[in-house]
Amino acid sequence: MSTATGAPTAPPPPSGPSAPPAAPASGSAPGGRFVARAAAATAVLTAAGSFFGLVRDQTIAHLFGAGSDTDAFLVSWTIPEFASTILIEDAMALVLVPAFSLALSRRAASRAAGEPDSGALAEDPAGNAADPVRALLAATLPRLLLALACAAAAVALLAPLLVGALAPGLADPGLAVDCTRLTAVTVLGFGTAGYFSAALRAHRSFVPPAAIYCAYNIAIIAVVLGLHARWGVRAAAFGVAAGSLAMVLVQLPAFWRRLPVRTAPTVRVRRAVRARRAVRARRAARAPRAAALVGWGLVAPVAVFALSRQSQVLVERFLASGLPPGAISHLNYAQKIAQLPMTFSLLLCTVTFPLVARAMADGRTERARRRVERDLVLAATVVLLGAAYVIAYAPQIVQLLFERGAFGAGDTAATASVMRVYATGLLGHCLAGALVRPFFAAARPVWYPAGAMAVGLLLTVAAGALAAPRWGVHGIAAANAAGITTTALLLLCGLRTRVLPVRVRPVAAGLGRLALAAAAATAAGLAAAPLLPSPLPTALAGALVVPAAFTTAALAVRAPEVPQLLTAVTRRFRHVR
Repeated sequence: MSTATGAPTAPPPPSGPSAPPAAPASGSAPGGRFVARAAAATAVLTAAGSFFGLVRDQTIAHLFGAGSDTDAFLVSWTIPEFASTILIEDAMALVLVPAFSLALSRRAASRAAGEPDSGALAEDPAGNAADPVRALLAATLPRLLLALACAAAAVALLAPLLVGALAPGLADPGLAVDCTRLTAVTVLGFGTAGYFSAALRAHRSFVPPAAIYCAYNIAIIAVVLGLHARWGVRAAAFGVAAGSLAMVLVQLPAFWRRLPVRTAPTVRVRRAVRARRAVRARRAARAPRAAALVGWGLVAPVAVFALSRQSQVLVERFLASGLPPGAISHLNYAQKIAQLPMTFSLLLCTVTFPLVARAMADGRTERARRRVERDLVLAATVVLLGAAYVIAYAPQIVQLLFERGAFGAGDTAATASVMRVYATGLLGHCLAGALVRPFFAAARPVWYPAGAMAVGLLLTVAAGALAAPRWGVHGIAAANAAGITTTALLLLCGLRTRVLPVRVRPVAAGLGRLALAAAAATAAGLAAAPLLPSPLPTALAGALVVPAAFTTAALAVRAPEVPQLLTAVTRRFRHVR
């Protein structure tokens, strides 16, 4: 499979020293055909990764159930979940995709202006600053690897303190400490994988980054099946560590091809460096150093936002640790299933984020605005359709996926009820993930998203602390939904005045109509669910009932994008036929 998810009409140029001149910075961005291909390939690999993720969760549930051992493992899994969100899904991508996009824009502008080929100069260690992309790589990757290794070692050393802080009411903290020391490796693995993913996506290569969760989950499954009899639940923690390294290995070949590291300068390059020192001096005077593209002023607001967002999981685990055994497990399984629609809804935003960042780097604000507005509505369409299905068929979904082995009927009922509450916040999660991207696409410090996320987190903490003693895990899930929805509303209102002139009222009106269609689809699904006795036919029938009801209601209320999507699907069907 090629490194690019969906190649443009012409094959992409090589990125080495022999690469031909790139298109000018003012050139048009890839068209809809590229976006569609990239999104389709990303969706296929993400679906495969989600499938293996479900198999992973099924394997763990079958072997260890939802008791105290699983709770201990899930506390240790907080570290990988935290690291994944910060180092792969949020902070690393939000910082590095715009930085690499800006560096690529500068490279293209230099070549369009007829300046000497920066690829040759990039081979010389003393002249790395000649190529903005290579300079950015040299300025960031070695330091990042050192920082990640130190952070992983610190997590392993401080594991007892971390477990005590995350889950003070845990029944077996010693087991959780052992698992945490094993999963500490993921800080290094996820960070390296996140760096590779951001760099590849900025170069419009989407297949290797999309394949990382397939590699991750397959590695966990293999290790758990091979070692569970000897190590117990510790095998799952070791599998998580091995999976993080598999994420790096699956991207390494593509990363090496796109951003090769040259260590031995040739005689020709040394002569070129000496002859063009004046050119390098003028370029250095015009543009900031590559390290400035990811300076602390830019990293800090992204890191605070990502930490605040992932802290919702910490709040849930902390509050649930004082509830009866199994509470953390029920929250975990419910959240994993409920957030699948959100994962797929953000695929398009993942693909188009480098395009938005490049458009903003090139000064094409209007193009970026149109792309963001369309992405918001499309993502909301997908997530609301998925939320309607999850709410209507939660018991059948959990029963099909997990009710076997040590995971009994009581666990199914508890998980399904929590999953329905989680699903009410899926639109907020989706919009928060989609709206934060344009805030950071301009590669400049923006603190507003961190402030909006802090407000949502405070609401989650306060509401969860009040609701958990009375409503248990359901109160915790409801607090999560309320907090993230508040953050999404704040981000939507702040985007227009701070980053892009997004038309807030039309977008909000479209989202409202889509929400009405989702409510109608949920009601139809709830009415149809009891008509069939067994879970598999019921879930399959729901996969027809809910989309049909959603489409009918969306057309009735004139929800945006749905008619266009139907037209596109019909046109494609006619073409295939």
